[in-house]
Amino acid sequence: MTTTSRISRTSFSLLINGITIIAIGIAIYLAWLKITQQPLPLKFLANNVIQKNISLPEKNEPPKSNFNLPPYQSNSLDTPAELIFREATYLTVIPDRPPTDILTYTVKSGDTLFSIAELFHVKPTTLLWGNYEVLQDNPHLLKPGQILNVLPVDGIYYQWNDGDTIEKVANDFKTNANDILNFTGNNIDLTKINQNNSGIAPKTWIVIPGGKRPIKDWGPPAITRKNPASARGYGAGACAAVYEGAVGTGSFVWPTTDHFISGYDYNPEIHPAIDIGGQTGNPIFAADSGVVVYAGWSDYGYGNLIVIDHGNGWQTAYAHLNSIAVTCGMSVFKGGGIGTLGATGNATGPHLHFEMIFNGTKVNPHDYVQ
Repeated sequence: MTTTSRISRTSFSLLINGITIIAIGIAIYLAWLKITQQPLPLKFLANNVIQKNISLPEKNEPPKSNFNLPPYQSNSLDTPAELIFREATYLTVIPDRPPTDILTYTVKSGDTLFSIAELFHVKPTTLLWGNYEVLQDNPHLLKPGQILNVLPVDGIYYQWNDGDTIEKVANDFKTNANDILNFTGNNIDLTKINQNNSGIAPKTWIVIPGGKRPIKDWGPPAITRKNPASARGYGAGACAAVYEGAVGTGSFVWPTTDHFISGYDYNPEIHPAIDIGGQTGNPIFAADSGVVVYAGWSDYGYGNLIVIDHGNGWQTAYAHLNSIAVTCGMSVFKGGGIGTLGATGNATGPHLHFEMIFNGTKVNPHDYVQ
């Protein structure tokens, strides 16, 4: 092989290798453009597009299409913002604050202290403490047509007196002075609490939140056969002499013919007795044997009243009777008739108000009568 031939062959190989390297470089470059979404250089476009007589669209000119779109039909949505939107939800958090206004309520037929208290979500004692001038702590004085104050919170409605201070009133009603000051319905001027009367004008009514006081018990006291005269201030039925007689067994029978509660059930704070329903004239029985220590009218709303001392620490009381069939000092025996059911005194209908007292404390009759 001649020298010239070897040179020619070598030159050809170099040319092929160069072309191959260039082709590989172009392929790599185009792949990079594809991956990075870079536009083709103008020179490349000029050499590969324009020279092939392919028309490019002018700037901002949409490409031409071989088919026609249907005409645009407008609807009620006018702007893109109305086509896709997010509905905002507003949440307002209102602090849980107790009400401050004192309401009034007119008593209706059939109402009881308990039903009214449940209606306004307060305790029955709050109704008594807010209406002493009307009810005088006695639920049996509740009558249709009465207008009651309904406090916004459980507590006492109190009329401010000359010489009162926040600390004194809070102490008297067993509550916190700050609760009185912070109750906005009282409208207390905090800049004047160190002045006379804590800056509150006498005769002003204020709410004592959480305040409490004893409820006056208008029912008969514990009357024993050894001292029946202790009830002489209670009414005309008081007995004067000291008596001896029958002693109870310690067990008790139901004191009338009907067994349903009509009106008030036992509540140790405001009604330490049970009201047993029935018809006027139904018989009333002695719950156990004993001696009559009160027989007659009660001046405190209980009408015709009988109290029996059983001689063993127990007394039983029978109120609102239509008639009385026993007298002071008489011995009576368990289950014996002593009178008839009625509605005398402060009663809205015929029923027997029945109390049981043991060693001076009024207890729940449901726990003892059979």
